[in-house]
Amino acid sequence: MSFPLLTATAALPAIGAIATAAVPAARRTAAKWLALLVSLATLALAIIVLVRFDPDGARYQLTESQAWIADFGVRYELGVDGIGVALLALTALLIPFIILAGWHDADPLETGSRRWRPTQGFFALILAVEAMVIISFEATDVFLFYIFFEAMLIPMYFLIGGFGDRAHAGSDEKAAAQRSYAAVKFLLYNLVGGLIMLAAVIGLYVVAGNFSLQQIAEARANGSLDMATNTERWLFLGFFFAFAVKAPLWPLHTWLPNAMGEATAPVAVLITAVVDKVGTFAMLRFCLQLFPEASKWATPAILVLAVISIIYGALLAVGQRDIKRLVAYASISHFGFIIMGIFAMTSQGQSGATLYMVNHGISTAALMLVAGFLISRRGSRLIADYGGVQKVAPVLAGTFLIGGLATLSLPGLAPFVSEFLVLVGTFARYPAIGIIATFGIVLAALYTLVLYQRTMTGPVKPEVSAMPDLRARELLVVAPLVVLLIFLGVYPKPVTDIVNPAVKSTMSDVHKKDPKPEVEAAK
Repeated sequence: MSFPLLTATAALPAIGAIATAAVPAARRTAAKWLALLVSLATLALAIIVLVRFDPDGARYQLTESQAWIADFGVRYELGVDGIGVALLALTALLIPFIILAGWHDADPLETGSRRWRPTQGFFALILAVEAMVIISFEATDVFLFYIFFEAMLIPMYFLIGGFGDRAHAGSDEKAAAQRSYAAVKFLLYNLVGGLIMLAAVIGLYVVAGNFSLQQIAEARANGSLDMATNTERWLFLGFFFAFAVKAPLWPLHTWLPNAMGEATAPVAVLITAVVDKVGTFAMLRFCLQLFPEASKWATPAILVLAVISIIYGALLAVGQRDIKRLVAYASISHFGFIIMGIFAMTSQGQSGATLYMVNHGISTAALMLVAGFLISRRGSRLIADYGGVQKVAPVLAGTFLIGGLATLSLPGLAPFVSEFLVLVGTFARYPAIGIIATFGIVLAALYTLVLYQRTMTGPVKPEVSAMPDLRARELLVVAPLVVLLIFLGVYPKPVTDIVNPAVKSTMSDVHKKDPKPEVEAAK
């Protein structure tokens, strides 16, 4: 029996979470180093998975399958396609930076009512989330996926509610109430989506007789499993609703600004750059593969919702006074682009959407983590409390600018390629939708450049005049992300070569081909 590489990739951070939580209370620094070393070891395993994955090979590779709950047809089945392996690598890459960026976020507090923050618990919860997200990208049994899709809510709830942002103008009691509200809202929204999905998972088992993604998809393809039209549509809606909450898609998005605003900057990155990607990934893996006809039936409505997300999120980002909430609304707009690319039903759109998931994770991490460093220095999230930072902290301002330019998809930085592919793929089949979505680019330039202008340029405010520049640990967090943004902006081929065969298979699942370009014959 070959080494269970996928299991090891998910099990290592899970074991690391337990070990980190068990470190004695007085050994906070040891707990931090243990969590960082575990995350780096997980990254090493993810690199091995990436190297061993053959884009031209079978659709699902490095597969593992063991009987689990045999009476109900549940198996422990893992496998990765090109989309899954790209997002697995993204997750393993970002977690070490999240841990480094949050190195002091759970240290003891000497003042106020919150005199102690359980450092070990903070880093253990981050590793637990990593384990659950990774196995979600690997699971090819629908029930197994559902378990970890829901289980990741528990550590995220405690990370949001128990380790909030220190940059609050109000009292400790008020800050705790705001964190509690954000955590409960996050949990309730996602639990409702998960309960609806559970009903759909049970319905799928009743219809198909098992939970195996590959078996059900093969049965759908060869005609041995023929779902009634209404049944397929209801099952699709049950799955899609849960994924749209996680993504998040308008109008199911309202939990995200609260959660990102009240969480620490590293946890905010964990939410939008890692956890939320499970929702858009699952749309590709489960919605399109299991319910191809229902996916095509729902496409017009989903595209309208995606466009609303793009414009609505960008408009609200323009009007924000809070730095972290601005990034949250910008992410809602970006997820609109991702979902639009998925349901454009073109190879360019879906390749662009997958690439966008990767690039958005890197760009959001760069921008939000630098914003977190900025906020920790000033003690405020309000844009109006800053001004002239580039004169006293030029490196911080420069990296903040690069993260912002990546967010607006400047050519030469990674998100541009993915956004361009999404728009081209959408315009090829739905030109009106593509044209409207383009206005999101203009709004992105507006909210990003206005944010930079108000915080970094102009006269130096007295409160920031003594602000230190980025320290060595902070540079170690930001510099690799900036390098990746530039590298993938100039040369995205390593990622597209991995995801394109998986996108081709997904297009085959929904029986769609790219529309032929309409070119007027030369006279």
